[in-house]
Amino acid sequence: MKELKLFDYQEDMVKRVQEAFKHHDAVMVQMPTGTGKTHVLAAIVGLFLKKDVWVVAHRRELVSQIKDTLERFFPSLDSEKIQVTSIQWLSRHYREIKEKPGLIVIDEAHHALAETYSDVMNAYPKAKKLGLTATPYRMNGKGFADLFDTLLCSWSMERFIAEGRLSLYDYYSIKPDSADQLLIDSLQKRGADGDYQQRELNEVMDVRPSLERLCLTIKQYVTGKKGIVYAISIQHAEHIAQFYRENGIKAVAISSKTPLAERKELIERFKSSSRSSSLKSDSTTSDEIEVLVSVDLFSEGFDCPDVEFIQLARPTLSLAKYMQMVGRGLRAAEGKECCVILDNVGLYKRFGLPSVDRDWQSMFEGRTSLEDLLQEACMQVNSHNCRMDLVMDGDEEMMKIINHERQQQMIMDTYGYQI
Repeated sequence: MKELKLFDYQEDMVKRVQEAFKHHDAVMVQMPTGTGKTHVLAAIVGLFLKKDVWVVAHRRELVSQIKDTLERFFPSLDSEKIQVTSIQWLSRHYREIKEKPGLIVIDEAHHALAETYSDVMNAYPKAKKLGLTATPYRMNGKGFADLFDTLLCSWSMERFIAEGRLSLYDYYSIKPDSADQLLIDSLQKRGADGDYQQRELNEVMDVRPSLERLCLTIKQYVTGKKGIVYAISIQHAEHIAQFYRENGIKAVAISSKTPLAERKELIERFKSSSRSSSLKSDSTTSDEIEVLVSVDLFSEGFDCPDVEFIQLARPTLSLAKYMQMVGRGLRAAEGKECCVILDNVGLYKRFGLPSVDRDWQSMFEGRTSLEDLLQEACMQVNSHNCRMDLVMDGDEEMMKIINHERQQQMIMDTYGYQI
């Protein structure tokens, strides 16, 4: 068995989970995206190796990633003792499994209020349950207290940035009166999950003027940089990537419908592509990929620390989606000064800056509405003197919310030491 080396905050969380399991059967852990929840998961699984363990995720990409991590640390992994599976498979087959689990781990546990999860969890009252998430919040405002007994929170995002574990960032957002913001504000329909309806999003946003504005933003703020764009749909992703290529940006669209072998090859090419210091946009022979355009494929469980920018091209009402998307760019990497977040759909207006300190406990208990969240975020932003009126040019659609130098100064003022 390979030694599992944890950072100090990860070791602390493992100890806190062990202590919590002495008094509770079901524990939820909150850790920001990019701070190594999967390693904490592996360490806790290691404590239960004498029992049957079920690790459950909601997408096959996450199942594969967790399996890879566990096999790295437990090479002789007994697949009968430790089952890593999707909730879709488990909900159909758990009654057929003779062995009863001693531990059920739920990755991305903000999904766990779905009936399929509660059925599985409630079927094994004697098993310990562990949920892991960056955002213990549901769009309908319902808490998690019916499934989990307690919430354990890690450091705030600002502290992770102060400690050099997450990246500083520049944040640009569309103006409140911009063409795209007015279009988004006009959206009325909701899908089954409570988020915007995809068909209406496509009709309104997957049009040439919006594609032109997305491309102009890339060229204006992150020319030659390496990044991820989040699109509304597979069709929207393909349209963005094609438009970017026509305008000299090395972009590819990737989705759940991309054949697995091709998807792996594209991801590896993107990961091995150099950051902006080496990318040459005029090189026609290079195999490098500057921009990956995706739908939800990289919102959870994707690890490429040297991503230099994130472009948000899909509106959402989900705080979890917002934090997962921006979180892909906030991993720290050697030589990476900051990440640029291009918010072309005004998610800042709804959720505030990614690193504001949120009251996860009240969300876990179901005591915080989206309106409360937004009010809290605005108060935090105002207290940090982020200027909503700071505009590059009167004719431009984007405004700078904060730059990394200002953020660094704010964090130094709070924590009293250099990042």
